[in-house]
Amino acid sequence: MSTVYTRPLARLIEQLQRLPGVGPKTAQRLALHILKRPESEVQALAQALTEAKQQVGFCSICFHLSAESTCEICRAANRDGSTICVVADSRDVIALEKTREYRGKYHVLGGVISPMDSVGPDQLHIQELVQRASQPEIHEVILAISPSVEGETTTLYVGQLLKPFTRVTQIAFGLPMGGDLEYADEVTLARALEGRRELN
Repeated sequence: MSTVYTRPLARLIEQLQRLPGVGPKTAQRLALHILKRPESEVQALAQALTEAKQQVGFCSICFHLSAESTCEICRAANRDGSTICVVADSRDVIALEKTREYRGKYHVLGGVISPMDSVGPDQLHIQELVQRASQPEIHEVILAISPSVEGETTTLYVGQLLKPFTRVTQIAFGLPMGGDLEYADEVTLARALEGRRELN
């Protein structure tokens, strides 16, 4: 880090740069902004970061982020328990929830199959999904995994495992190959859910 910054400021900028999408200029701007805020606000931010890290874990049913053993969506009595929407990441749950179109439950795999990154099926929550999908009350599993090469591989693999147990569909994408669910707009995602098709 440049000697332009005093050591504590340099450390703060360095740590902020570790955040996704935060480059050197953004990190500097954020750091300088934090220094201008009242100490009470900075303490509140630090406390929120620490509490989130300590208290937020994973739902024991769907593996979405949760501060309790089961998340709000799994506990909600008004959600359709016969449908499971499978996503790679909690960010995808958040994106789909913003559409307000889907009223079923979720299952977060925790990533996609990626041999290049040494991520195989055993590193993901696939067996737990198979156990859930094999229950008689499950009538449909919707695969909503971003259309990358790894995403397609994961979709095909998971789909083949689930077909003996229930109806398996895949959402229709208005996204380019390699596009991420979390960056799609709400209308595109809503149409993707409506236009889902049977997995071949």
